[in-house]
Amino acid sequence: MNPALHPAMPDSRHAHLPDESATEALAARMAPLVASGGRIHLHGDLGAGKTSFARALLRGVGVTGRIKSPTFTLVEPYKVSNLYCYHFDFYRFTDPREWLDAGFRDALRDDALVLIEWAERAGGALPVPDLDIALSYEGAGRGVTLDAHTAKGQAWLNTLFPDATV
Repeated sequence: MNPALHPAMPDSRHAHLPDESATEALAARMAPLVASGGRIHLHGDLGAGKTSFARALLRGVGVTGRIKSPTFTLVEPYKVSNLYCYHFDFYRFTDPREWLDAGFRDALRDDALVLIEWAERAGGALPVPDLDIALSYEGAGRGVTLDAHTAKGQAWLNTLFPDATV
């Protein structure tokens, strides 16, 4: 995560995820919270679990059928009832302007669920996310750090971690 891109980090939570099923469980708990839309940036090394988290979150909001990784297509769109979902992967970008040149700005709607893997490759041109989620290797499992940047993101953290202290 690049703090220079999002300097105001009012609240953060960290948790240990011992295995992939724990990552999926966190995404499933988050799914009802994001069902009216929001922006989430996913960070972490290759294989840290960004796509697994995104798939579980999309399943949780009701996406059925195959959920493909957008590594080569750059974006996979889905629609569930009235919710548009966009799963982006900017890994292959070498210039921060590429996401603008690709015409993705229109998909960053407030009423859509927008998941962006490798958001840092877009430089500072993206709107501030509601939540940054950073997955990292932590022993045999993963560590996850969630940083809220908006009131919506803060509400999500408060619901996910009601007993946490800041």
